[in-house]
Amino acid sequence: MTPSDESRRDATPQASQEHSGGPGWTGAVGAPTRLLLLRHGQTALSVDRRYSGRGNPPLTDLGRRQADAAARRLAGVDVAAVISSPLARATATAQAVADVHQLPVVVEEGLIETDFGAWEGLTFAEALAHDPDLHRRWRSDVLVSPPGGESFDEVAVRVARARDALVAAHPASTIVVVSHVTPIKLMLQQALGVGPSLLYRLHLDLASLSIAEHYPDGGTSVRGVNDICHLDG
Repeated sequence: MTPSDESRRDATPQASQEHSGGPGWTGAVGAPTRLLLLRHGQTALSVDRRYSGRGNPPLTDLGRRQADAAARRLAGVDVAAVISSPLARATATAQAVADVHQLPVVVEEGLIETDFGAWEGLTFAEALAHDPDLHRRWRSDVLVSPPGGESFDEVAVRVARARDALVAAHPASTIVVVSHVTPIKLMLQQALGVGPSLLYRLHLDLASLSIAEHYPDGGTSVRGVNDICHLDG
């Protein structure tokens, strides 16, 4: 097995969760809380590549199939809880996973998508045409907000608060966290300890799976990003 093969194997949800035997390559000690970060499935706004924040479109037929595929992927994982954003596209995706594990879906308000304000439902080009200077600044500055919406910095604060509560409530456990592209990017950014440029450069597909671990000594590790092998075919 090559080093790259080993890395791919370790990044899967089925990889060993026993980390208490001493520090690994990250130096973190103890059994972590493993967050399986699952983006929701497709909606009509996803198809048209429109800003979809606090609006509440349902999953498309493809989106439901994507949710079912993710649920099958996670069927063999020992999952302690399934947590979801309150929006319908996330709760429907979470419900598919929860049904497999015979668990309830627990809604966490802090995992909701960014409020895009006046840009809700617009395409990138439409938002740029509507507010050209503001949109350009927003694309590179986490302190800038859409008209009537949230800045990424504001989203980061509530996402970190929600994540900390989940980690505290589920020590040494694996939990599925179903959310949206911005909150998931922020949780990965925070786990990696890197700057905000990640938000503008990282791509996350619909129904993709990423994995972040949080250790009792404060250490963090990212073990996988944008895994969509369950959607093949």
